[in-house]
Amino acid sequence: MRRLYVYCLLLLLAVNSRKLSAQAPHSSTSKPNIIIILMDDMGYGDPECYNGSGYHTPSINRLAAEGMRFTNFYAAQATCTASRAALLTGCYPNRIGISGAIMPWASMALNPKEETIASLLKKNGYKTSMIGKWHLGAKAPYLPIHYGFDEYLGLPYSNDMWPVDYDGKPVTDPANPKFKYPPLPLLEGDKPIRYINTLEDQGELTGIYTRRACQFIKKNKKQPFFLYLANAMVHVPIYASKRFLGKSGVGLFGDVMMEVDWSIGEIMKTLKEEGLDKNTLVVFTSDNGPWLTFGDHAGNTAGLREGKGTSWDGGQKEPCIMHWTGTIPAGTICSNLSSTIDLLPTIVKLTGASMPANKIDGVDISSLLLMKPGANPRDEFAYYYHRNNLEGVRKGNWKLVTPHRSQTYKTYMPGKNGYPGGYAEVNVPGALYDLAHDPGETQDVQNAHPELMKELEALADKYRKTLGDDITKSPCTECRPAAQINSGEKK
Repeated sequence: MRRLYVYCLLLLLAVNSRKLSAQAPHSSTSKPNIIIILMDDMGYGDPECYNGSGYHTPSINRLAAEGMRFTNFYAAQATCTASRAALLTGCYPNRIGISGAIMPWASMALNPKEETIASLLKKNGYKTSMIGKWHLGAKAPYLPIHYGFDEYLGLPYSNDMWPVDYDGKPVTDPANPKFKYPPLPLLEGDKPIRYINTLEDQGELTGIYTRRACQFIKKNKKQPFFLYLANAMVHVPIYASKRFLGKSGVGLFGDVMMEVDWSIGEIMKTLKEEGLDKNTLVVFTSDNGPWLTFGDHAGNTAGLREGKGTSWDGGQKEPCIMHWTGTIPAGTICSNLSSTIDLLPTIVKLTGASMPANKIDGVDISSLLLMKPGANPRDEFAYYYHRNNLEGVRKGNWKLVTPHRSQTYKTYMPGKNGYPGGYAEVNVPGALYDLAHDPGETQDVQNAHPELMKELEALADKYRKTLGDDITKSPCTECRPAAQINSGEKK
């Protein structure tokens, strides 16, 4: 009888061991999987756990409740191409010759000599995939599979770069600026597999991308992988699938937010079902702030100043949540300064990959994720815009704004129903803001802090000496050229 009891006990232990093994195919010492979910034009205040109202984002809320929510996380620049180049390379975009949002016919592209998160992880044994908006080169060989990604499904540039008007109808008038755009292709690798021709087609993208992301996770669950999911939404023209249209009760933007939230829930559910959640770092953030001129089709900044296309915090301060079950403490908030350029060195550290050969600007923020006492890897940040304009610097909670020209949304009424409002250009005087007490950048306190002004002006000069500044005609001594598509030469 005793032998039978012992035998049954051993059998039970063996069965439980197999169950645990099936749930956790990676050992505690294996390389972590990495997923970066990058939203397009999502404002700091758009997720419900940041300030979103009227609609619900339970999956994003859960991501924050189980992970770490960042409150001082910045995109490197407030526009599409520059921001994405920075995220993938760990560099301020001006360091690598990238600026603005390039057009489908642009001659500029990310230089293939630049090492990306994907290329570094691929060399370290990772399977790599990109899904969604690329916007770093419109044609081969300047598409993702030439920059370290094993596979790619997505749009080569922004979803509004198409010959379709704001009402969703094809443009037939040559005088309309949209007439010059080519048809918008959905690419598999380097080749189009279909075209996005209607608003209904736009509404399919979130579902298409989500299904592919889940397939990639399941297919590669037994090896380390890197997934970069760059969503089309909530960049205009926004649209949702039939399943979500009209469901929020607060308009199309709310419907789209609900579908985006569903997408994140599907990805997290897949990780858990495949036993990968304890060995996967998930980063959720946005490329820049909301495109406020589109009014009810744009998001919100939670009271931050201005939005996309400006170096005010409404343009660059982003929602960011990092989730890693059992490694990042659940329900935590990080108020330390950090940026998308910090993702590359952090991921390199966590995965044991090698750093790029060329100089980068990001710093390893893994100490923040692990909540190491006293950790503060980034204490300063440079606000560059346009080709190479230094429009501000931040140190701690203090932001120095340098004199510059800026777009503003405040002069005109915002648009409605997918149509934009207007812009104005204004001269911005130099100013000092205490972001701890004035996150909306409303009160210039430079006269009360002359010593701080000297310190921050010296910091600005430090950046001018290396990365340059077109405003003061300071040359960049450390910049590297972008690729020149048409001639194959370097800029």
